[in-house]
Amino acid sequence: MFRPHVAHAALAMLAACTAASFSAHAQTSSTAPTIKFIITHPAGGLPDTVARIVGRRMQERLNQTIVVENRSGANGGIAVNALTSAPADGTTFVVTDGAILSINPQLYPKLPYNPKDVAPIAALATAPLFLAVHPSMPAATMKEYVEHVKANPGKYNFGSSGVGSIHHISLEALKTGLGLRYSHIPYKGTGEAVPALLGGHVQMLFSAYPSLAGAAGTKKITLLATNGLTRSSQAPDLPAISEFIPGFSYAPFVGIYARVGTPAAVVEKISAEAMAIVKEPEVIAQLAKVGVEPIGGGAAEFRKLLDGEIDRVAKVVKAANIKVE
Repeated sequence: MFRPHVAHAALAMLAACTAASFSAHAQTSSTAPTIKFIITHPAGGLPDTVARIVGRRMQERLNQTIVVENRSGANGGIAVNALTSAPADGTTFVVTDGAILSINPQLYPKLPYNPKDVAPIAALATAPLFLAVHPSMPAATMKEYVEHVKANPGKYNFGSSGVGSIHHISLEALKTGLGLRYSHIPYKGTGEAVPALLGGHVQMLFSAYPSLAGAAGTKKITLLATNGLTRSSQAPDLPAISEFIPGFSYAPFVGIYARVGTPAAVVEKISAEAMAIVKEPEVIAQLAKVGVEPIGGGAAEFRKLLDGEIDRVAKVVKAANIKVE
């Protein structure tokens, strides 16, 4: 299921501030066509926040109006269908995570869009998720975590933001990779899952750093590792799970997608602008405030990221026999 990957007040606040800055920018060209960024998630979610940060700066650089439109629902299908139904004239794009091509096609027999009609053109940023455990689980390190869970097979529950979410996929991959046993309790987004962890209803989950940092600072939870391929700049002392399971990489990444057939010149322009923007110090600082790290990759790099995720997700879905109702 598509859920906002980051349920945190800072995201919503930043989204609101950035939206206001869009309307305040009155120096755009009156002749250039308006560009639309369609978002698969509600306002305040990870893709929405990244889209608004990048969109605002792109509008300034191009002197061209950019509108951000949230069209959540149908597991991202409403937004992607809007993209693939629009003319391939370079005025409509989708900004979202990789799930529309990596997870959805593997879990849903029918989609309201054809994945072959969607072209990834720019990888913007990634938001690594962190493995957090409740104090009722006596584990301060990954080594202690693995030893304790193995010594208590089936005793613990893990929460996620929904069946098939990257949070769920990450924990199933951890379970398979380390030979662990625990039960899954899905919630409707991290806004429900994180409070369940704090209340001890589940003993472990993956979530973004901003939604966990406060509780970790007051010792209400313990952070053990990140699901990114490498350590995160947000908590560099914490290991990456790839240090225990080679190749483990499930951090969600956000990018820009175009409809197949969009003029190459437009694709190249939007891609080049996006790659330059996420490397600007001011933008990097804005992203860091909400637990997001820049990528800045073009179409080829984005496609490589997606292909890797598709392969890894397929293995997890098969091993864990993940099904959606």
